[in-house]
Amino acid sequence: MALSLLVLLAILSSGCAIPAPSVTLGRTTVVGRAIPEFQQEFFGGLPYALPPIGPRRLSPPVLTTQLNVETFDASEYGFSCVQLPQEQGVPLENMSEDCLTINILRPADLPRNALLPVMFWTYGGGFVGGNSSVYNASVVVAQSVARGTPVVYVNFNYRLGALGFPVGADAARAGSLNLGMKDQLTALKWVHANIGAFGGDKTKVTIFGESAGSMMTSVLFFNPDLEMFVRAAILESGLAATMGLYPPTRNQGSWDSFIAAIPECASLPARQLFSCVKNNASTSSILTATATVKAASLDAYQWMPVVDGDIIPDLPSKLLAAGRFAKIPFIAGTNLDEATGFDLIYPSYVVDSTDALKELLFQSVFRTSANPAALPSVALQRGVDELLKLYPDIPALGSPFGTGNATFGKSTTFKRAAALLTDMWFVSLRRQAMDAATAHGLQPYGYLFTQPQPEVPAAYGVAHGLEVPSVYGAPFDTSDSSVALSKIMVDYWLSFATSLTPNDGCGAPNGNRTPYTTRPVSRVPHSLTLNAIVQAVIQLNGANLTMIPDNFRSEQTMYMAANSALWGH
Repeated sequence: MALSLLVLLAILSSGCAIPAPSVTLGRTTVVGRAIPEFQQEFFGGLPYALPPIGPRRLSPPVLTTQLNVETFDASEYGFSCVQLPQEQGVPLENMSEDCLTINILRPADLPRNALLPVMFWTYGGGFVGGNSSVYNASVVVAQSVARGTPVVYVNFNYRLGALGFPVGADAARAGSLNLGMKDQLTALKWVHANIGAFGGDKTKVTIFGESAGSMMTSVLFFNPDLEMFVRAAILESGLAATMGLYPPTRNQGSWDSFIAAIPECASLPARQLFSCVKNNASTSSILTATATVKAASLDAYQWMPVVDGDIIPDLPSKLLAAGRFAKIPFIAGTNLDEATGFDLIYPSYVVDSTDALKELLFQSVFRTSANPAALPSVALQRGVDELLKLYPDIPALGSPFGTGNATFGKSTTFKRAAALLTDMWFVSLRRQAMDAATAHGLQPYGYLFTQPQPEVPAAYGVAHGLEVPSVYGAPFDTSDSSVALSKIMVDYWLSFATSLTPNDGCGAPNGNRTPYTTRPVSRVPHSLTLNAIVQAVIQLNGANLTMIPDNFRSEQTMYMAANSALWGH
């Protein structure tokens, strides 16, 4: 009797098993994984470029659109790209240099000709960390189906650190600059070639990302090919010049220190060093050298995009002013207190006096020379002096904003620096991009995320990155207000991706959410154009979701925009 019951249970469980989804890509059957609780299908770890290993290390990606096998197991994510484990908590065994893979999440049982809009995500992580596997878009895709505007979600891995963003003269000569951004563009080309097999529409791709991912996405606006692959963008807390853009030799010292810490290469003649890193250095040596450089550097970012005359042809402020950017609709926004949390990650950003703040600005943030000790130009000295006048050491004016004279046990300079860098890196650049787009007949949408974060120490307010869980339908704060706001934000993003407006009337309770508009509210200038119209931005706050004038701290950001070249903007 017991044996009969076991047999019966086995038969029943076999009958209930959900078959693995599959698609045909060229001559290959791609087998994914069913996600029955969401009625979705996942296909992961698909290579979009040849492995950047061996002779292809430190080289531009080589697109591959075919798998050249009969069956491909796409049930799991691929390896994360090489990074220090402490950057994003990725264990060593889960990373590899062979990491250029792409992932697709879609509603179940799509016909090949479904032609759904596509949302293409680029993760952040300061160009040194991050991986696609931590971004679970099941809630987003489920909400897209529930509101009647289904989408296909895509994300991917790109190279990081010295392997993705090498700097210096040797990397420039080798054509090896900005490799991570070239990975991103290659992934978009893969989507253009293959997304139709998964039910996506290659003509309806919206790119979105946060922090470094948003910066990379913004850089693509200066690529003449972008409009072939993308029709819209959402930029969360990052524009092309957010951390400043400089020539490749600006961080030459980081590259030199990196090579000196690689045993296989340290003793070789200068002319052989780049080739040695490319061909001889072990992955372990590269990680050790990366940690050595990080520990010794005054810079928060040793590895980052540079002006290369190619994918970044010039300073973004010049390109925007000249109209040399993709004319596609976009949403761009910032969080209320973007720069408060950087002192937690980068010790050099802990400042406790005006002199210390000046040193940070001259030797790191605005440094143009490869030598951190080099005297700044007279123009930069004057510019910083003016900035410090515009951001006085008055806690009530600092960030986290709206917290009065509270200093949370920190120096008053903390709030001063956080306010200055919030505007320098985020608010001013978002305004410049919106002004340039408006001047060329576009109607960009802006936002300011101000939702309180009770799980975050009060000193950090609504800091950088805190909107991301809400965009994925999983806010840290599970209060009714926060959950409702998250649902509305997902609706705005989905509406924009599927109809090019955040206001399609679907989703949220009966589609009755605050209209997200671009209407002008005054003619007070705030940035590049003397007669610029001040745009309205939406305040993303569960207790007060409303359009607000985009003129807060306008004097400060107008000064920044008028002197863009000083800041590498």
